[in-house]
Amino acid sequence: MPEFKIGNREVGEGHPVFIIAELSANHRQNFDVAVKTLQAIKKAGADAVKFQTYTPDTITIDSAGEYFKISHGSLWDGKTLYQLYNEAHTPWQWYPALRDLALELGLISFSSPFDVTAVDYLEEMGVPAYKVASFEITDIPLIEYIASKGKPVLLSTGIATLADIEEAIEGCLKTGNHRIALLKCSSTYPTAFHEIDLRTMPHLRDTFGVTVGLSDHSTGISASIAAVALGAAIVEKHIILDKGLGGPDAAFSLTPEEFTDMVRSIRETEQALGHVNYELSAGAKLSRIHSRSLFAVSDIMACEPFTKENVRSIRPGQGLHPRHLNYVLTRRSRVDIPRGTPLQWSQID
Repeated sequence: MPEFKIGNREVGEGHPVFIIAELSANHRQNFDVAVKTLQAIKKAGADAVKFQTYTPDTITIDSAGEYFKISHGSLWDGKTLYQLYNEAHTPWQWYPALRDLALELGLISFSSPFDVTAVDYLEEMGVPAYKVASFEITDIPLIEYIASKGKPVLLSTGIATLADIEEAIEGCLKTGNHRIALLKCSSTYPTAFHEIDLRTMPHLRDTFGVTVGLSDHSTGISASIAAVALGAAIVEKHIILDKGLGGPDAAFSLTPEEFTDMVRSIRETEQALGHVNYELSAGAKLSRIHSRSLFAVSDIMACEPFTKENVRSIRPGQGLHPRHLNYVLTRRSRVDIPRGTPLQWSQID
């Protein structure tokens, strides 16, 4: 499985899960909120912060025509695309300061570009990787342009068919860029748990031979934790300083406290997964003393036969292994054995 680095972080199987906090529109067009959110992201334990780089005019046109009205049962119904993206975009003039703040905090920062001008701008900013948003995965010329920069490309699969995913990967490979990750995603907001289909993630890994992860738009943290158990090397989740801020993404974003819980749970899950191992830990070896073994459960006189009434397999484990019970029941006692004595071969005739 190809591995790659984003900034100073190795990403892929065998490395700690790369945890991305998505700022998205949760700054609410307030630079101070953006700054405080980055500080909260660092405190929560994320590895990286991700932005989105577009303007309303680079992603759509200002039209109230029927094609541009949102009306498919989403959180944003009633708005035009232009209105939504005007509300949600991150002012480009913020990027140098936010990049420098992330560097100061020890966070990796990168972004999702939505057109070639955004890619060019992010190249000037020196981003170490690119994320392709779900709705851009069919824009093969854009993907090829992004991949041509030679940096890791994270492809979100939210609206993609298997054929779309294959075409997007081929677009990256065409440029000679093999540093690709697929993020399982469901582009419904928030995503119902029955629509997440996490078992698709290892299938993507096995089908395309790339690093996989989850871009999670569900509520809560359970899907992200489960994804790690299924092999996710990357987890991306929206964060918001305070859900009272509102905004397009508030409903499926985590508060800093919730994000902290997610990071802790992911790290605990990584430890719990461990590796294939049948060796007993030091603690387990100590606990074996409480396993079962053969004991005299009543006083047994010398030459007396062993029976089901005077010998049983019970806890603890200082006596003979229970596998010997049937054999012992065919023998007699060599010595007097008080009740509660673990059986040993020296006591058996």
